[in-house]
Amino acid sequence: MPASRSGSPHRPARSLATAAGILLATLSLLLGLPGAAGAAAASARHAPEPTHPGQDWAGSQIAAHEGTAPGAPPTAALTASVEGVDVSGHQGNVDWQSLWNSGVRFAYVKATESTSYTNPYFAQQYNGSYNVGMIRGAYHFATPDTSSGAAQATYFVNHGGGWSKDGKTLPGALDMEYNPYGATCYGLSPTGLVNWMKDWFATYRARTGRDAVLYTSTSWWSQCTGNYTGFGSVNPLWVPRYGSSVGELPAGWGFHTIWQYTSTGPAVGDHNLFNGAQDRLQALANG
Repeated sequence: MPASRSGSPHRPARSLATAAGILLATLSLLLGLPGAAGAAAASARHAPEPTHPGQDWAGSQIAAHEGTAPGAPPTAALTASVEGVDVSGHQGNVDWQSLWNSGVRFAYVKATESTSYTNPYFAQQYNGSYNVGMIRGAYHFATPDTSSGAAQATYFVNHGGGWSKDGKTLPGALDMEYNPYGATCYGLSPTGLVNWMKDWFATYRARTGRDAVLYTSTSWWSQCTGNYTGFGSVNPLWVPRYGSSVGELPAGWGFHTIWQYTSTGPAVGDHNLFNGAQDRLQALANG
């Protein structure tokens, strides 16, 4: 190989380009600059957007992971409670008058999932339940691996999840359950999941002035949050358990506010009981 004037051999151009590329990628990673390394880091932080959000609803993964039990709650459970339903896009247009005639008095409607999906039947379901006289609220199906808690709470409020003190609107609800797309706990540690929820709840409260309801099961909560107890004194609990008893509650709550007691109810599969009389449900709506 010919020698250079300094006596050192020439370095091949490709070797120089490779070295420059490594240096640029390293700087991009350290400084957060755009580039291959920055893009790789960004993709590692967030999973892709949900591919079948129309198939995700409050309890869709509870039934799949924890099973269902036939039958309705015992009569004793109905003496000081209010019947409700929850719906999402997979039900399409709902016959609200029929549900009202059967005794249903409140409803939760799925509004959003992640920061990319809105329920295409939301207006019919949210306004239809209101128009027949029900107290209604909206809920968000969480995917903590796709974007931040603040981003998803903001998306929810901007797409139907707000609150107004009209006496007929319940505070929004955050649906935390088994991941329909992969790792049960969304690839996050218990601390990571708890911090994600704190972010969501704080953003929702800042936007609406209300503390949101939390939908979650005891089994998922234990597995994915390490039995965190910090939300029980602030966020009303909406707990799914299909059978004749509400059973053990997630850590941090001494009582439940709403019990999703079946996924195979009449007209609409998911039926709920509010833990109190109609005036207490009204109080929750009024804030």
